[in-house]
Amino acid sequence: MSGTSVSTIAYYLALIGGILMVIFGLVGLLVDFGSFLFHWGFAYGGIVTLVMGIIAIIGSRSVNTLVWAIVLIIVGLIGGGLGGLLVVLGGIFGLINLLTKKA
Repeated sequence: MSGTSVSTIAYYLALIGGILMVIFGLVGLLVDFGSFLFHWGFAYGGIVTLVMGIIAIIGSRSVNTLVWAIVLIIVGLIGGGLGGLLVVLGGIFGLINLLTKKA
């Protein structure tokens, strides 16, 4: 990884984290679908993770802008799990890349 820049690492972390969040969100929806039919509220965790994963995938291309880096950190915290952790790390690396460019 000696030739890989921080912005590329941030992009890949956010993208992989977003993909994992989408997968885990879909699995959460499928697992909780039976209880969703009878009780309200159980499948909403899967929906939130799915939506946050889609936002993370869309925002991964713009991880090197200040607004999207902050949005990705918030999305990763809300989405949670392993994918959320990767998205948060991608956002933090995007912020580090921004701050080192300015200095």
